[in-house]
Amino acid sequence: LEEFIKRRLGKSVVGFEAQIKKFDAKENLLHYVEVDDLVHYGMIPEFVGRLPVIAVLDELTEEELIRVLVEPKNALVKQYQKLFEMEGVQLEFTEEALREIAKEALRRKTGARGLRAIMEEIMLDVMFELPSRRDVKKVVVNAEVVKSKVKPLYLLKEAV
Repeated sequence: LEEFIKRRLGKSVVGFEAQIKKFDAKENLLHYVEVDDLVHYGMIPEFVGRLPVIAVLDELTEEELIRVLVEPKNALVKQYQKLFEMEGVQLEFTEEALREIAKEALRRKTGARGLRAIMEEIMLDVMFELPSRRDVKKVVVNAEVVKSKVKPLYLLKEAV
């Protein structure tokens, strides 16, 4: 598809209205896609005509994935913290842990949707074990938990 776009954009107009534009190798040509490009690429016009908007999505960066984990109202980290709160346990993710989770999503090329699967892998055993552990006050997930699949750190309540 990029080749069709490059050819279309590379055509020059003769005269005073000639536009010269060179494209970097880094530049994403898909940002310039038009309906005709999709048809030339092989999509049938009837199908392309049913697409009211053509949008190009760029891959999220590590920082953007971290923001997805913590910033929205229903962010994954907040959801897990709420679940743990119902058990009377505080849940904390270190900055390094969040960074490792984002790196893993980038490595898997799953984007923001893959964050939930990664979080499930990290939290599943803890969530299963926690209801039977009344002595746990706080659970801390650090980078080692994400990278090496070790158990998170359990901080215990003080004996009364």
